[in-house]
Amino acid sequence: MNTLHRSALLAAAGTALVLSLTACQGDGDTKSSPTQGSSVTVESPSGDSGGKGTTGSNGSASPTGSTGSKGSTGSTGTGGSTGTTGSSTSSGSAGSTGSTGEQASASTPVCAARDVHITAATQGGAPYTHIVLTAKNTSRRSCRLTSFPHIQFLESHKQDVPAVAKSKPAGPVVLAAGAPAYALVKLSDGGRDEDNEPVTAFSVMLAGDPTVIAVTAPGSEGIAVDPAKALTGYWTPELRNDADDF
Repeated sequence: MNTLHRSALLAAAGTALVLSLTACQGDGDTKSSPTQGSSVTVESPSGDSGGKGTTGSNGSASPTGSTGSKGSTGSTGTGGSTGTTGSSTSSGSAGSTGSTGEQASASTPVCAARDVHITAATQGGAPYTHIVLTAKNTSRRSCRLTSFPHIQFLESHKQDVPAVAKSKPAGPVVLAAGAPAYALVKLSDGGRDEDNEPVTAFSVMLAGDPTVIAVTAPGSEGIAVDPAKALTGYWTPELRNDADDF
């Protein structure tokens, strides 16, 4: 009796186990197995210099049904650098004013005979073909010398000595009180020439003033002048090798 009862219990238990396994297999066919989470990329909007990070993918489900680990959040992109402000342009330089000499010449009176003292000295060595005239401003104010000295060496030759155009200065010659100006004068071609005449004194006039200034010739015996070869330069603040070479 006990043996039959145990066998019946074992048979019932086996049948229940088979039915349970069959039900589990049928239920597994109707449900899909868990899949891995797919990753999603978020694009940054156009024109945004700092891109946003991508969203992390969901972790895969574990066999025991536990929730997968959450993906790490992408780092925020760095902002673009701020543009440098353009440098401001410098203002144009103001126009330069005229030179002091030009400004002074507009209101500076012309030198008269009473304003200057004129002397003569030989230039270079023998045969002393040139002399240098020096006009010193002896007044107490500035004045300007214009043009060239009007020279007459001989009483028998009343024409002024011609001027050399290349010796003309670029600007006005303004003499401060006590300042000098110079004019180079050619006497002859040199040597003993029958056309040369001895001169111990001669006359000089300034442009714009009819006053005759008597100038003593340099040297104890005076100078030898050839009226046909004589030339004079313009008044200049200093003698120049090129312009005054004649």
